[in-house]
Amino acid sequence: MGMPYIAGMTTPLLFDPHALALHRRRAAVAPADFLLRHVAEDMADRLAVILRPFERAAEIGPLSPVLAQAVRPGLAAEWQDVAIGNEVLPLQPESIDLALSALALQFVNDLPGLLSQVRRALRPDGLLLAALIGGSTLTELRAAFSEAELEMEGGVSPRVAPFADVRDMGGLLQRAGFALPVADSDVLTVRYDNAIALMADLRAMGASNMLVQRRKGFTRRATMLRMAEIYAERFSDPDGRIRATFEIVWISGWAPHADQQKPLKPGSAKTRLADALGVKEYRQE
Repeated sequence: MGMPYIAGMTTPLLFDPHALALHRRRAAVAPADFLLRHVAEDMADRLAVILRPFERAAEIGPLSPVLAQAVRPGLAAEWQDVAIGNEVLPLQPESIDLALSALALQFVNDLPGLLSQVRRALRPDGLLLAALIGGSTLTELRAAFSEAELEMEGGVSPRVAPFADVRDMGGLLQRAGFALPVADSDVLTVRYDNAIALMADLRAMGASNMLVQRRKGFTRRATMLRMAEIYAERFSDPDGRIRATFEIVWISGWAPHADQQKPLKPGSAKTRLADALGVKEYRQE
């Protein structure tokens, strides 16, 4: 059975949009928002060093009052809330000069296409700043589940999404037409009493398994208990609490503008690197 597609999209459907919406509705009742709060504070700090005004800004969601409270006051005159929905953004070309997104883009099936839409919506010299979950997130949970399923059921099913690799994000921004692309990451280690407590937090984040190829039906109780045992054996601290890794990948890029800084042409530097470093230059004859 092949991968399904969204109508009009040539990218395989990795995430089930109906399951994702259901998980988020359930999580809204009693959300676990510590990651979002961390991202909101970091985003506010990153925006504080950009010494220029913005007129029209868009937050690409799901939308959150946490981000609004942290970054919106005084940042832009007008704000537009843009839901990703079916991955077609309701934004007119060159209609905004700032696009922000916090922990939403990691569940997009066609990320290059969505970045291209944001690029078209930005005015010249407009900025995209986004945070999304990175590839080293929940490596411990992935390993524990894989080992438990192999041992208890003789096979492995997809459970943790293949999140973005920070090494690829600069190239994606360039492909989408952004100038001055930057990608970096921040790794957090969060501790829990046990793996079951971690799973409860993931549900409260709306981040339960929504992969299209996920196994339908409930996980066997014996498999879940074995996963928790393996997790505790391999990824616990001396006090018995387990570790969970969360990687936040940050991306930024600008819509091209004639006044932006341009990279120097090869060979045009007027100062030798060896002189700047105060070392002797060696040449191969």
